[in-house]
Amino acid sequence: MKYLHLWCALLALSAVTVLGCQAKPVPGPDGLAERITAYKSYTRARSSWPTKTWPVAKPASVGFDEKALDKAMKYAFTMTGDEKNRKGVRTDGVVIIRHGKLVYERYARGYKKTTPHLSWSVSKSFTNGLVGIAVHKGLMKIDEPAAKYVKTLDRGQHKKILIRHLLNQTDGIDWNEGYEASPVDSKVIMMLYTAGRGNMGLFTAKQPLKYVPGTRWYYSSGTTNLLMLTLRNALKAKKRTLEDFAWGELFDKIGMSSVTWERDGAGTFVGSSYLYATPRDLAKYGYLFLNNGVWEGKRLLGEDWVKFSTTASKANVKGHYGAQWWLNLGRPERKQKRRFPSVPRELFYAGGHWGQGIFVFPSLDLVIVRTADDRDKTFYRGRFLRLILDSLQAEKKSKTAPKKVTPKAETQQVKDAKDTPKVEKATQKTAPVKDKKGAKQ
Repeated sequence: MKYLHLWCALLALSAVTVLGCQAKPVPGPDGLAERITAYKSYTRARSSWPTKTWPVAKPASVGFDEKALDKAMKYAFTMTGDEKNRKGVRTDGVVIIRHGKLVYERYARGYKKTTPHLSWSVSKSFTNGLVGIAVHKGLMKIDEPAAKYVKTLDRGQHKKILIRHLLNQTDGIDWNEGYEASPVDSKVIMMLYTAGRGNMGLFTAKQPLKYVPGTRWYYSSGTTNLLMLTLRNALKAKKRTLEDFAWGELFDKIGMSSVTWERDGAGTFVGSSYLYATPRDLAKYGYLFLNNGVWEGKRLLGEDWVKFSTTASKANVKGHYGAQWWLNLGRPERKQKRRFPSVPRELFYAGGHWGQGIFVFPSLDLVIVRTADDRDKTFYRGRFLRLILDSLQAEKKSKTAPKKVTPKAETQQVKDAKDTPKVEKATQKTAPVKDKKGAKQ
């Protein structure tokens, strides 16, 4: 008996739960930070919307120095490696939208404006949008436990996983997001290509917990697929299908006619990785978020959804991730620098494997899309964005800038709002956990 007590004491020190000994949660840095954002809501009068097609304008007419912009594109489209070994800068397409107009477009390596491109993890930000629409329509709630819709989670501490934890990537599920460098240990490779491909969300739900939900941030494609399965089951409970919802409530409404979204073996969209679309259509999605969830004067997303999506959770200590969107906030008080120090803090973006990206700058009324096949990290997104921003002339010189309303003051600590998950009242503590296997769904 004394050895059992000694064993439990040792386990408590390492904050692991086994043999029925419940470990006491230990303080961790992730639970101490406040939720932060740099998002400012701009209201702009739009004379037209690009639902059918993007109106085209010359870069100079919206404030760009065209020679300087050419310098940025020279960086993006100059091949620096050989095609055979897939080395160097390998840009497939760039689209720039300013003041609601398509002002730059270029393609390479056989791609055209009509060619859909695999977006990889840009798909995650689309999963965010579908969940946001469902929340806005009252079909699900952020503060609901995910176990309400995925029964496999109805066990142990998995019950504590909320939908907002899935959105923020703070669910605590034990996961390895390694890619080509660690194919044997990678759970994402297993999910996408082997044991988990039959039902990717369920595969993720069956994984053990490593941390108490809400206390640690970890980037996980499995989490996004679990979120998509949660959405699918929530819609099913309302007698709606995922496909009809995605096209009827989002893609058709904003004119994304090129979209293809691959499914797993269970018929659920692979929310983490497999959405295809043209750069022009990807720009429409960025434009929806640039306009705070409004399209053609109608609100598709809740009034505070974009703010929530671009807010770093308490568990995200680097200030670089919101709700399925990447951020450029940093946390100076923790000596955490921005991902792109030369680029404004307000930037939020959907980022994908091998160089995909939708980059949104609210104050500049600017959306930039890049598709690519970068394999060796030769291309630096921060330099690319900085070169484009440097090519912008003074706003007062732009003849087409729409009238804008002064934005709301920047908020460092976010207050609760409609459609936005409430901030925990007490600081959460981090605790590694280990549950017994749950029943099958």
